[in-house]
Amino acid sequence: MTPIDRLIIEFDTALRSVVGGANAQRPAPGSESGTNSALDSAERKHAAGLMRVNHVGEVCAQALYQSQKLVARDPQIQEMLERSGQEEMDHLAWCETRLKELGSHTSYLNPFWYAGSFAIGLIAGLAGDKWSLGFVAETEKQVENHLESHLKKLPEEDHRSRAIVDQMRKDEIEHGQAALQAGGIPLPEPIQKMMQAVSKVMTSTAYKI
Repeated sequence: MTPIDRLIIEFDTALRSVVGGANAQRPAPGSESGTNSALDSAERKHAAGLMRVNHVGEVCAQALYQSQKLVARDPQIQEMLERSGQEEMDHLAWCETRLKELGSHTSYLNPFWYAGSFAIGLIAGLAGDKWSLGFVAETEKQVENHLESHLKKLPEEDHRSRAIVDQMRKDEIEHGQAALQAGGIPLPEPIQKMMQAVSKVMTSTAYKI
């Protein structure tokens, strides 16, 4: 592809991340389950809040992978980020669809989440491939823990949301391992703590807005 072709593709990815319309290459997990079976209004609202948080996480993931891929030095690392980014796009589409099924909406702050994450990804990428991959690994580890907590919080009868979250969790584990195997190094503890603090602000805000 020419540089112009790649630019168009990346712009389209960014646009779909922020305003909606993401396309998944894999079918959504739990498709055989009823969309809202046995969920009362309070459970639907709670499930929607959690899935909105998950959707924001995937908006951020797209921004991070796009920016880190942009400045990666090694073509093989660029390829790895591309593959992981496509699976994250599946997650984005699954969460967006599930929110519609629950009668809710994506976060109104998605442009802000995307822009902030893109800037953070650029900083991590410019620090060098090893640090960039270490950032990916730490991000995926924190996302994995976050998704595990959602499996405990989602209504037991919301089989569809739970199936989506569980598959996302499995994919995130693979992405983190791939980053470490590609040469990622552990981040200093202060940076890990800072990432956790930023994540806490994001999740608490996205649940409502």
